[in-house]
Order: sequence, then C-alpha cells, then structure tokens
Amino acid sequence: MIVRHLSDIEDTDADIKTPNWRSKRIVLAKEKVGFSVHETTLYAGTVNDFWYANHIEAVFIVEGEGEILDKATGEVHQLKPGSLYLLNNHDKHQVRPKTDMRTVCVFNPPVTGREVHDENGVYPLVVEDDDEAVAS
Repeated sequence: MIVRHLSDIEDTDADIKTPNWRSKRIVLAKEKVGFSVHETTLYAGTVNDFWYANHIEAVFIVEGEGEILDKATGEVHQLKPGSLYLLNNHDKHQVRPKTDMRTVCVFNPPVTGREVHDENGVYPLVVEDDDEAVAS
C-alpha cells in the first residue's frame, strides 16, 4: 500500500514548476501500477498548448474555471469544478484558465516525472526500466 500527502511531494523532484503551471506528481511509473496521478494547477490568464501523442490523459477540475479548445474541431468547452475531460484520441488541445485551475490528472501510460513538453506540447514516451528511465 502507498499513502502519500501533497506535502510529501512539494519542493521535491516530483514537484514540477513552470511559468504556466505546477504539477505535483503523486503516483509515477516507478510504482508500476499502469498509470500516473498528478495534481496540476494551471495559472489564470495563461495559454497552454498540449498534445499527448503518446499518452491518454483524463483531467478532473477541482477548483477554478477556464476553457479547453479542441484544436481539430475548433470546439470550445467551458471548465469548472466537477468537469472532466478525457483526451481519448490523443487530442491536440489548448487550455485557457480564467482563474487558477486546480486539477487531478491521470496518465496512461504513466509518466516517470522526467518528461518535458516539446515544441508541440508532446511528452516523449519514457518507460521505466528496472534500473533507469528509457526514452523512446
């Protein structure tokens, strides 16, 4: 059994901070459970372009409001506490928080915590080996 609190994650290697968002990686690939779980806060007024070409992501909004743009269709969806979006088709999307938005995100396959978005907003597929992470 694994039990963690967000305070265990803060200011560690699993606490990723950028100018647009902060992501606390609570469960990672090293746990070998088939998914990862993150608490991510997207900052008000930012524009965030993402495309998880190698992952499926589900995002549940806990606090705050914003919108998500489906880049393929141009459709915009409003986001508020209780909303969930599932990027089941590796959808290219843009998230625009109106207020700080606190979310809980689940990734499959799980992330290792060392991924960095590339110029297209894509995480590389990094898998945990028994000794170290291997990028593919």
